Formats: sequence, C-alpha cells, structure tokens
Amino acid sequence: MHTETLLDQFSLIGRSYVVTGASSGLGRSMALFLAQAGASVVLVARRQAELEQVAEQIAASGHTAAIVAADLSERENLSEIASQCKAAISGSAIDGVINAAGVNLREPADKISLESWDFTLNLNLSVPFFFTREFIPEMRERKYGRVINIASLQSSRAFANGLAYGASKGGVCQLTRAMAESWSRDNITCNAIAPGFFPTELTGPVFSNPETRDWAANQTMIGRNGELDDLFGITVFFASPASNYITGQTLHIDGGFTAK
Repeated sequence: MHTETLLDQFSLIGRSYVVTGASSGLGRSMALFLAQAGASVVLVARRQAELEQVAEQIAASGHTAAIVAADLSERENLSEIASQCKAAISGSAIDGVINAAGVNLREPADKISLESWDFTLNLNLSVPFFFTREFIPEMRERKYGRVINIASLQSSRAFANGLAYGASKGGVCQLTRAMAESWSRDNITCNAIAPGFFPTELTGPVFSNPETRDWAANQTMIGRNGELDDLFGITVFFASPASNYITGQTLHIDGGFTAK
C-alpha cells in the first residue's frame, strides 16, 4: 500500500463530527483531536463561555468549529439540538457523533434517589441513543457514519459509590453493540472507548487526593494514570475510514488496568 493511501485512511479532512460534552474533559480533548486530524467539529455542551474557548482554540490552529450551547439532559429538546448541529456547519453533512457528555454523582447506594438515578441513566445512557438517532437517516443515505460512545472502567468493574454510574456505563457497552447491529450494514460503525483514570472534571475527586491518584496509577500495568493525549490515536482511528471493519466493540484505554 502506498504511504499516501495509508495516511488517507486516517485523515478526517472534509469530514464533520458532533462532540457532546465538548466544553471540558474527554469531550473537549476529543474535539481538539478531531480538528487536528482535519475535521470540522460541532461542539455541544451547556456552558457557552467554555465552548467559545474551545472553538477559539480550534480556530487558532486553522480548523473549523461551531458551537451549540444546550442541555442534553432535556430529552424533549434533542431533536431541536440535533437540527441546530446540522445547521451549524453550513454545507457539511455530519459524519459522526461522539457521545462524551456524562455525569457521575458518586452517591452511596443507600443515598441514591429516584431523581438522581433517572438523571444519571438519562444523560449517560438514554441521550447517546436518542441524540445519535437524529443523525442516522443522513448517514444511512450517504453510506457512511461513525458513532463513538464513552464507556468506563465501571462498565465491567464495581467501584464504591458508583452504582448508578456503573449501571449506566455497563449499559453503554450493550448500547454500542445494539447500535452496531442496527446500523452497521449501512457502513455506520459504532464503537466505545472505555477510559481508565484521566485528569478531568469528572475524576477531580480522584486526582485531588494523592492517595487515590497513586492507587489508580498502581492498578495499571504501565504504572501511571492516563494523559489526555493518550486518547488521540483511538479517537482518530474510530472516527476515520481506517476502522471500516470494526464495529460493536468497546476498547479499554486504561494502561492495562482491566487486564490485571
């Protein structure tokens, strides 16, 4: 295979992606990675000011980003939010959706309320399906699409004070398989990334405590916690034509944490 052809397999030039949870953490980093690989990106999150900062960073690097400030937890508005995303980049079709928005309330099992349970399961599990589905007809028509969900160590491990979060992230793995079964015949691949411990707002309680931070690092085979740049390769790979024959999979990016 010629080098140019190989590189083209990983290029995202001319493609457009929607990234939820793009104002911070994994979503922000993944949006930056996609832009660095040549993609146009629609950034979706609640916080307008933070979204503008990410968009400015992408624009400063010579790439294109648009923002849609919206609360995805309000399920009745998902269709309208999706329409705003489609209109945000004029003349471009949406090639993929990265579902990085999520919440972990870290409640003991005895303290979980119906409201907090529903909030967690809604944002982490229901929204990725119903929001992504809004983009499927156009992807199906063009015979190309990429869906990347965010799973977790807690998709397969039980952590203290993580019952609702773990249930939602276990569901994300099965959701990813079911999405793949439903849509892959139209060349819409659906995969999930299960990160280990990375420094984000969501994992702030872990990294702010040297004891828990070091404990997490020591659980890996590599001997350190994740750095956000460790997600660059898998993000671009799952979003690109290079992953054409991979679907329904969850890949742990955790330094060997779940392999021990």
